[in-house]
Amino acid sequence: MNTIQLIGATLFGLALVHTFAAKSFEVLSHRHPRHAGLFHLLGEVEVVFGFWAFILIIAMALVSGSESAITYAESRQYTEPLFVFVVMVVAASRPVLDIVQRLLLAIAKITPLRTELVLVWLGMALVPLTGSLITEPAAMTLAALMLAPQVFRPGIPEPLKYAALGVLFVNVSIGGTLTAYAAPPVLMVATTWNWDSAFMASHFGWKAAIAVLINATAISFALRRHLRPEASNDSGAPLNPKPAIPLTVAAIHLAFLAAVVVLGHHTVLFMGVFMLFLGFTTAYQRYQNPLIVKEGLLVGFFLAGLVVLGGMQQWWLQPIVSSLPPVALFFSALGLTAITDNAALTYLGSLIEGISAQSQYMLVAGAVAGGGLTVIANAPNPAGVSLLRRGFQDESISAVGLLLGALAPTAVAAIAFLL
Repeated sequence: MNTIQLIGATLFGLALVHTFAAKSFEVLSHRHPRHAGLFHLLGEVEVVFGFWAFILIIAMALVSGSESAITYAESRQYTEPLFVFVVMVVAASRPVLDIVQRLLLAIAKITPLRTELVLVWLGMALVPLTGSLITEPAAMTLAALMLAPQVFRPGIPEPLKYAALGVLFVNVSIGGTLTAYAAPPVLMVATTWNWDSAFMASHFGWKAAIAVLINATAISFALRRHLRPEASNDSGAPLNPKPAIPLTVAAIHLAFLAAVVVLGHHTVLFMGVFMLFLGFTTAYQRYQNPLIVKEGLLVGFFLAGLVVLGGMQQWWLQPIVSSLPPVALFFSALGLTAITDNAALTYLGSLIEGISAQSQYMLVAGAVAGGGLTVIANAPNPAGVSLLRRGFQDESISAVGLLLGALAPTAVAAIAFLL
């Protein structure tokens, strides 16, 4: 362990503490209006890791020189933060949301249960599972925007909102494991360990689907008395007062989303597609809602900061991962995921030579099962926080509240993967 590694670990620890204390800064912003802007900035969960990443780079420049600091920053891989930013903006565009909402409403209409209850269940179950096709960040974006008017709003008790948030985060984390390309922690090991989508479906997917259905059913049952019939739009009226969206425009938006997903590993290409998407939305602005560019940028900034800070943690994480037997590795991965991105954890596991097939399974299973415990546990979580925090008290999501809300669905996921 050298000086830079010690500084990196210390700053990473401070960033974790800051994450759990973010809601306290929001409270301070109300108590001290003179400095409300500063406290509000420090209370933004999406800002935390980017803020401490800058401090790390400054510290590296002071200790090792500016050239060393710049070299380290440029050596990091920022494809995932950029991809999450792009897929958030595209998936949240009005034509894509309109299609998804109409499809789910049609499904809800043919069931004998209350429409609003079925819509919540579909948002908690079906949409997270589609993350295996459209990627987890896209699924998180769609689910969050669909559930916000019904579940994450004033009038719903705060404990129930945190329970719902925990279920959503856990279900998205495990819902992307039916294929080998949609969940970041799986993507990190799929090529190295020769895991294809057939392998994922047979070893992980069906277990994840069972856990997703149990979690979604439990939280929908708990929320049933608080759901508003009017929010489900039972009248069949247009979901948006703007002009109806032509089928051609909707199809082009879906094509943009599909192109971004397919090109998700090629930064230059999917950013090029995104530029074309922005041009198209500008040309046909009458069919659009404001794009969530600000929210997407904040999430990208958070993930980029996690990439910079996380890159300095290999010296203590990898020995832990490599030294444990399979079952202990599962629970260690589940716990470590709460304090470090699960994709980073599985990536470290992929570097271990001679790791057994059982240990491979346990590492990934634990990493995805624990993906809902904290904001940093899974790459799509910051997107969910950014889109849903306005529905919580003080427009801020408590890290402790999320942890408590995610415990039960995490236990269900863990049991499903272990049985």
